[in-house]
Amino acid sequence: MTGQEPVVEAVDIGKRYGSTVALDRAAITVRPGETHALVGRNGAGKSTMVAMLTGLQAPDTGRITFGGRPAPPLGDRDAWRRQVACVYQKSTIIPALTVAENLFLNRHDRGPGGLIRWGALRRSARELLATWSVDVDVDQPASALTVEQRQFVEIARALSFGARFIILDEPTAQLDGAGITRLFARIAALRAQGVTFLFISHHLQEIYEICDVVTIFRDARHIRTTAVAGLDRADLVAAMTGEDVSLAGDPHRRPPAADAEVRVVVRDLVTASGAEASFEARAGEVIGLAGGGGSGKFEVAEALVGLARPVGGTVAVDGRTLRRGSVPDALAAGVGLVPQDRHRQGLVPLLSVAENVTMTVPERVTRRGLISPARRDAFARRFITDLAIKASGPHVSVSDLSGGNQQKVVMGRALAGDPKLLVLITPTAGVDVRSKQTLLGVVEQVRRRGTVVLVVSDELDDLRVCDRVLVLLRGRIVRDLPAGWRDNDLVAAMEGVDLGHV
Repeated sequence: MTGQEPVVEAVDIGKRYGSTVALDRAAITVRPGETHALVGRNGAGKSTMVAMLTGLQAPDTGRITFGGRPAPPLGDRDAWRRQVACVYQKSTIIPALTVAENLFLNRHDRGPGGLIRWGALRRSARELLATWSVDVDVDQPASALTVEQRQFVEIARALSFGARFIILDEPTAQLDGAGITRLFARIAALRAQGVTFLFISHHLQEIYEICDVVTIFRDARHIRTTAVAGLDRADLVAAMTGEDVSLAGDPHRRPPAADAEVRVVVRDLVTASGAEASFEARAGEVIGLAGGGGSGKFEVAEALVGLARPVGGTVAVDGRTLRRGSVPDALAAGVGLVPQDRHRQGLVPLLSVAENVTMTVPERVTRRGLISPARRDAFARRFITDLAIKASGPHVSVSDLSGGNQQKVVMGRALAGDPKLLVLITPTAGVDVRSKQTLLGVVEQVRRRGTVVLVVSDELDDLRVCDRVLVLLRGRIVRDLPAGWRDNDLVAAMEGVDLGHV
């Protein structure tokens, strides 16, 4: 490959969104014929770099070249498609159309009068798929395709524009083991036909299986680019996390006694996506549920609290088995929840702080069968004080609050019923440091009262408050790490890397 211009080169790329630095003098160079990995923790800048490399956004500073030539203007989408294509984790295939229609969307072969020549369209589709060895019926609706087939169709569609550089964004997240094996075989075959890949995955073990070179981002910056073959797994994780390998949480804090009452029992739980979980939690125990993309941690959490209906297994709180897929039953059993998406699942924006906090406990703020505004406001004031919610009073609309204070309102509602089980899904996402301290401080307060807390997150700071962390990988619990884990060990478990293997 010596002497050949890079397929793509991004140099000194800077990008800001308001006060947030998304990329800071970041760089990546991908050479012809490589399968090049781009890795980093959440927020490292990977998605922003992909947006720059595909022309969806322009960098504030720096330059991008393809084959030594400047990147096309943002508005020239056809020119971008001839240079690069991205197959995203969320498919861009239109289910209601046939495979052939998806392959040549807005590029239909037309005859006299502008009518689409359907026969010619189907022939072109078959020729295209045959060229790239994709065995799919072009006449079937795209809705009938498997995840794996959709990916292959998207790759073929990208190649039809002339691009020979394909970005694969978390391509294995929804594939089983056999599907991953077939995908990797297809990547190898396409490389032999002159296609170059940029491979993005949270499963670092896959980097060693399929990639030649890896570029590591951390905190919006380029950290290192090196050959995969010579990179020790521990060094890869250390580059992603930084040099901080301090113990998590307070190593002197005692976990619940071995004879403490078992309050939560999860037996053979199976989610609709196929994730599985079984565990027990004792009074006052804080358990973390961690994992990367496609691990199943969110699905398990939502099945526990009734937001999603599991296909198998049971969840019991203080001996009461919860009804599958029933939020009201979970609330009645003493389950409190801070959901993943506070805007869609956690708040009613046009209602007041008091109305949001007391929404699930109307019986606590009634007088003679009717809601008492005075009782409701008094009840809410306690949480405004305890959680340091910055609002002039309980009457303030939550839409007028900052993101961190909105999250505190959601936490207040989760605590309003004095829960026996408190489930926190990404509880500090999008909040400032002070709000994060307040929200995580709640965990220590409620555990002292015997509440079981489940913290569902892949943010290390969230997991430091846990007595132990259950790590999911591809829908299975693969590790049970006690308090005192090192950052590198937890990240390695989440990413599927065995640090003991060199």
